[in-house]
Amino acid sequence: MKKTIILGIETSCDDTSAAVLEDGVLLSNVIASQSVHQEFGGVVPELASRAHQANIIPVINTAINRAGISKNDISAVAFTRGPGLLGSLLVGTSFAKSFALSQNIPIIEVNHLQAHVLAHFIAEKNEEFNPPKFPFLCLLVSGGNSQIILAKNYDDFEVIGQTIDDAAGEAFDKCAKVMNLPYPGGPFVDKLAKEGNADAFVFSKPNIAGFDYSFSGLKTSFLYFLRDRIKENPDFIEQNKADLCASLQKTIIDILMKKLILAAQQLKINQVAVAGGVSANSGLRTAFLEMGEKFGWQVYIPKFAFTTDNAAMVAITGHFKYLKGDFCDISLTPFARVEI
Repeated sequence: MKKTIILGIETSCDDTSAAVLEDGVLLSNVIASQSVHQEFGGVVPELASRAHQANIIPVINTAINRAGISKNDISAVAFTRGPGLLGSLLVGTSFAKSFALSQNIPIIEVNHLQAHVLAHFIAEKNEEFNPPKFPFLCLLVSGGNSQIILAKNYDDFEVIGQTIDDAAGEAFDKCAKVMNLPYPGGPFVDKLAKEGNADAFVFSKPNIAGFDYSFSGLKTSFLYFLRDRIKENPDFIEQNKADLCASLQKTIIDILMKKLILAAQQLKINQVAVAGGVSANSGLRTAFLEMGEKFGWQVYIPKFAFTTDNAAMVAITGHFKYLKGDFCDISLTPFARVEI
């Protein structure tokens, strides 16, 4: 029987990534990050799309070579259609179309948010494979999204809770910026938090109905807190940076976990996963393990390589769609905003 080989392409933000899967098993996953945005304290869309144009061919060529295959072996091309930065998405979409036309193979559109959830189904050679069982809850947390998703099947997802304003990752990055930490701030907050006292300071937590989130109030609370302390002591941030990071991180994690626990209890689900860039946070990963012990959850935490934007998650989503014959037309265009 002929093997199914999927080329995955991810260009939703500032990482250019390509991956190759053979019958659902990962052969390669290549990511080229962009350092050009650091001096601006955030991703500059025009610079991101230009960097994707420079990176996409060498990244895809490297992924194919590392997989030990020929471009003629590829069965289909899966690409991120959205959500994301439109200019960045256009680069990946255009390449996918061109490559598929040249090889006379189908193309598969992938929802970036669904791909994050399905990252838990990436199998690797010579490694234990233990994916979640449907239905399961997935806490999807990143710079742009904070959602609780009920995954009923590979192609059946329901968002049961989401942020009504800012995402958790944005709260990490914006608060880090106020403390003059480098961009992206989340990893630096995580690193400093390990050295600090998580109970040193108390910040406001929202009171939102249902399973929804809100992080704008926390950002405001953090900003005003620092403003008042700096008036008393101009060196307050520098002298208390580790405790500030630890307290901020604890607050964000408490907000995230409270709603997830509520959802798991009300829906009576004990298969619980986490995904997205913020799932790399050590405090959140520890909280998942602790809650798993406390509530008897079967917990699923992705490898660090599959937390941030990567093409492996696009390829595995494409793999499942390929098995169903769920291909898309060459005329489609990407979406900057799209629901899961």
